[in-house]
Amino acid sequence: MSLDFTPKTVSVVTEGYSVARLRADALAGLTVAIVALPLSMAIAIASGVTPDRGLYTAIIGGFLVSLLGGSRHQIGGPAGAFIVLVASTAAIHGIEGLILATMMAGGFLMLAGALKLGDYVKFIPYPVTVGFTAGIAVIIFASQISELLGLTLSEKEPGPLIEKLPVLAAALPTLNPSAAAIAALTVGLILLLRKLRPTWPGMLIAVTVASAATALLDLDIATIGTRFGGIPRSLPLPQVPHVTPELAVAVLPDAIAFALLGAIESLLSAVVADGMTGRRHRSNVELIAQGIANIGSALFGGICVTGTIARTATNVRAGGTSPVSGMLHALFLLLFMAIAAPLASYIPLAALAGVLAIVSWNMIERPAFAALIRSSRGDAVVLLVTFLLVVFRDLTEGIIVGFALGALLFIDRMGKSVTVAQHDDEPERPLDNTDADTVVYRLGGAFFFGAAATVGAVLDRIADRYHHFVLDCSGLSLMDSTAANVIAGTIRKARRAGVTVYIAGAGVELRRMLETHEVNAPDVNFVSTIEEARRRIAAARA
Repeated sequence: MSLDFTPKTVSVVTEGYSVARLRADALAGLTVAIVALPLSMAIAIASGVTPDRGLYTAIIGGFLVSLLGGSRHQIGGPAGAFIVLVASTAAIHGIEGLILATMMAGGFLMLAGALKLGDYVKFIPYPVTVGFTAGIAVIIFASQISELLGLTLSEKEPGPLIEKLPVLAAALPTLNPSAAAIAALTVGLILLLRKLRPTWPGMLIAVTVASAATALLDLDIATIGTRFGGIPRSLPLPQVPHVTPELAVAVLPDAIAFALLGAIESLLSAVVADGMTGRRHRSNVELIAQGIANIGSALFGGICVTGTIARTATNVRAGGTSPVSGMLHALFLLLFMAIAAPLASYIPLAALAGVLAIVSWNMIERPAFAALIRSSRGDAVVLLVTFLLVVFRDLTEGIIVGFALGALLFIDRMGKSVTVAQHDDEPERPLDNTDADTVVYRLGGAFFFGAAATVGAVLDRIADRYHHFVLDCSGLSLMDSTAANVIAGTIRKARRAGVTVYIAGAGVELRRMLETHEVNAPDVNFVSTIEEARRRIAAARA
């Protein structure tokens, strides 16, 4: 099996897996499971589905991501980044449409991994990732306001933020002080424990305390039990969703969005793990694993699976050494569900909303956001456009437009990086005492379509004004077909004017590109150095 498609689990087994590593992985897996338990239910509820579907996603998807993935430390499960997309798909197409879209996204991810497209995700500009992550965080927080305050809405809560805010404002008189107090208690405990006892599972402790307070004080607020009737104590049997061509076509855009976001989120998470551990993940096998995990999750009634940055970082900090910790995290969640399912009925939805409020705050990379605003006008534009489109328009639209702007910014910067000038040692000086009609020009940097017009204008001005024209390409780091075509046009113009053209320092790849565009002898003379061109010109005149 190619190393590109070998799961890290195989590598770990090949290295030799000791009892000591098993103990470390078991402790890390338990730690992550404690964090994932309330978070998985909270994300599912915010996504417009029942809390048990979040647990199915973490158990099935999380196990498969770790078993088959390309990272030693990746933890898979439901992610906050998907809340907006999942909620929208479920509202429009129902659970059947959501499950079908998740399975289709899994297929797309597997195809992307098989085609080795994982290597290209790294080309998503940093301002785009920071902008869409911050935008998602704002949307997640906005979606939790009604639960945080215990509002009673007169109509179904709209998805778009601009439509949502007037509905929430109209419902403010129905604020439930008990729900708001429980939410504040949850947020306060999480922040306090993070400061005083950072190694403790603050989210689980806070939700447990909030649940106990709700039950003991007999507070009149919504809980998992009153809203959803609790959660089951076991996994359902796998079931293939009912598929029709019409439904498949209808959910295709959602499936593509799931796959795109899943690829970005999971590989970013793997990169974070690499930075914390010094290891390197295998991006393509990671995409294949994410695809299989999404299909597996959907078969058990779960929602979208991706690598989760917070839980992956928790796994690393807790001492996880291999994918075994991620598989054990899934098994611990299954055990928790089997034992403590009846207790989940007492969890107040305001407490889970408090958990998501903390999650949304943590998602905003505040130092990075501020640094990008200050760094350059171009980066700030890409960041803000992505952020505003995600918040006020659409997540997919924000990513696509942000990426397009980032690409244009890159093209502009690269276009300005190419240099075309007379050779430093030959500023309009003849090569010998009898030849005053020779000019030497040097190209440097990346010569591609973004710089073609600028460089072409310079070359055209000088190509037919001398008897001998030497073009030094030794400083070129890149040349694309547009650039090669510009040089070919310059040479044709020079030859029509009777100018002898020399190209110096062209490497194998560069020469092959030029020859593809019919830059060949006798129209041009390829030489190794400018000095060789000097000797040949002198010899021709002798």
